[in-house]
Amino acid sequence: MTKILLVEDQPTAAAYLAQGLREAGMTVDVATNGPDGLHRLLTEQYALAILDVMLPGLDGWTILATARLAASRTPVLFVTARDDVEDRVHGLELGADDYLVKPFAFSELLARVRVILRRGDALPGTPEPTRYQLADLTLDVAKHRAARGADRLDLTPKEFALLALLIKRPGEVQPRAVIADQVWDMNFDSDTNVIEVVIRRLRAKLDDPYPVKLLHTVRGVGYVLEVRA
Repeated sequence: MTKILLVEDQPTAAAYLAQGLREAGMTVDVATNGPDGLHRLLTEQYALAILDVMLPGLDGWTILATARLAASRTPVLFVTARDDVEDRVHGLELGADDYLVKPFAFSELLARVRVILRRGDALPGTPEPTRYQLADLTLDVAKHRAARGADRLDLTPKEFALLALLIKRPGEVQPRAVIADQVWDMNFDSDTNVIEVVIRRLRAKLDDPYPVKLLHTVRGVGYVLEVRA
């Protein structure tokens, strides 16, 4: 399982981000100050470190600079309220892999994390496909059309957006935090009962009439589109 280090001194933000990353299938260690963050970064193995800049004890710049001097090659994503161009350039020159300015949507953070973790796996400049298929389900983003076999699915815009989100990452659980932000543009802390309602409606059209079920609930985490034996 992918192991992430999160160094964030704001308890609410740290809990929110850690929860979302764990729901996305990652292991998360949280440090709430600079010295603890640096110690963990230098003594444990992580796939990625997410660092705030303004931290008690040691700031994020110092953590990264010290880690790089110690030959640590752990990828680093800065998350900070400091949005000056000079700050971004400084972070990247120190060896950061990306820089995300607060406030940001959790889905953007998760996308940045996944890009860093998968960097080098895809050919540069590869366009995102517009047509997806899973078993007998096809979805054409450009034509806004979905079908199971020869049956066209009559989906509302939100149902289509939800299905598109899921089919782009088949077999990968999408946390409620990501679904809420990507499809409804609302925070995970908001009332997310609307997600469950639309999931039920989508399942009624997508799965109920067919023997092979594709949309599955991962209890307490989110939803996944996949073929199960």
